[in-house]
Amino acid sequence: MDIVTAHDRPNTPGQAIEIQETLRGLVDPEDRCPQEIATVTGLDVAYDEGSGLIAAAAVTLEIAGFRVVEKRTVVSEVSFPYEPGLFAFRELPPLLDALRALDHVPDLLVCDGHGLAHPRRFGLACHVGVVTGLPSIGVGKTRFIGEHDEPGAERGSRAPLLDDGEVIGAVLRTQGGVKPVYVSVGHKISLDNACRQVLRLCPAFRQPETTRHADRLCRDALKEAL
Repeated sequence: MDIVTAHDRPNTPGQAIEIQETLRGLVDPEDRCPQEIATVTGLDVAYDEGSGLIAAAAVTLEIAGFRVVEKRTVVSEVSFPYEPGLFAFRELPPLLDALRALDHVPDLLVCDGHGLAHPRRFGLACHVGVVTGLPSIGVGKTRFIGEHDEPGAERGSRAPLLDDGEVIGAVLRTQGGVKPVYVSVGHKISLDNACRQVLRLCPAFRQPETTRHADRLCRDALKEAL
């Protein structure tokens, strides 16, 4: 698939922050996605700090039945230092290479990370959405920023994730009796719709099926490279 736009890789954290500040104005938090989302691509990465390698995976599933349509992996060297709030600059280059290798354009991207739930409102899900032009969602296992009440114990319960009174995401219970996940808008999708899609992708487990597939694939790719 083609990447709509891109930018130069930053050399310093300051340059990276400037890129985030510039691109965050392009984020669209409204529903510009297909009315019927049929295919979803999960994105995830695995690191080996000892070797400096990072493996990225892009796995496209059909929501109906969760059949794998296609999958791609890329292993490369980490090209940006560890900086909280700037993880996208470590993860985006191999993820974009994996996306470029896909033959089909999905209806939605799901990132193992955050979107608007970010100090500059421009986490990985926003970044990958803006540079690909595709609808995107961030689904994080842990909270990065913000405060929230505990959602109800039953599946589908949610509570707003707030930062200085601003709603930056939702704390969503995808299965009864398990820890919630942190859902935030990436690009071209509303928060309500993002939560609906995440629940569709979590029929039996806490994490979306897209993330579960991508997690296994990038870990296997990294193990093979080592």
